[in-house]
Amino acid sequence: MENGTRDGQKKRYSLRRAILDYGMGVIIFAIGIVILLAPKLGISLILDSTQRYMIGGLFLLYGAFRFYRGSKKDYYN
Repeated sequence: MENGTRDGQKKRYSLRRAILDYGMGVIIFAIGIVILLAPKLGISLILDSTQRYMIGGLFLLYGAFRFYRGSKKDYYN
């Protein structure tokens, strides 16, 4: 009986973490897109274009990683 509840808790925790990773991945990825497209959107940033590309690229990479981690659902290794 105790083993069944632990499996259920692990499944619920894994699902909760996956949803969190998907959500944060989408948000961080969207921020990266906004940073990269800021001049075309009419948003002024205090960054020059090299810094904007570097920070936007990092946001895109980290957002994609969070989305990948949510799809992998490997939280217990």
